[in-house]
Amino acid sequence: MAGETSLATLLRSMSPQLNAGEYVFCTLADGKLPADVEIIGSFREQEGLTVILERSHAEEAGLSFDYVAAWITLNVHSALEAVGLTAAFATALGKAGISCNVIAGFYHDHLFVGQTDAERALHVLRELAANAE
Repeated sequence: MAGETSLATLLRSMSPQLNAGEYVFCTLADGKLPADVEIIGSFREQEGLTVILERSHAEEAGLSFDYVAAWITLNVHSALEAVGLTAAFATALGKAGISCNVIAGFYHDHLFVGQTDAERALHVLRELAANAE
C-alpha cells in the first residue's frame, strides 16, 4: 500500500500518539550491541552505531546517554517521497522551542522530543493538524 504524499492530507491526518516510556540515544564506538538489549532503532555513522532504546534498558546494559526523550508517532502512513511534512512539524515545534529528533519508518514518522516537552509537543502537533489547509 502506497503512503500519502499530499502535504495537506498528511498534516490533517497526523494523529500524533505519545508512546509510553522514556527513550535515549546511545552510541557504540565499536558497533557492538550488548547481548539481549532490545533497541527501537539504529543508524550506523562513521563514529559508531547509534541506538535508540528505552532508558531502563540502557541503564541495565550500562550504556551512557545524556538526553531523555519522549517518543511520538505520527499515525498517518506517509510516503517516503512525501515533501514538506518534516519541515512543517519541525518548524512548528521549533517555534515553540521544542527540539525534535526524527526517524522515518516505512509507514510512519517517529519524533523524539525532550521528555519534559512531550505534552506541549502533542499540543503543537494537534494544533498544526487542526489548522492545516
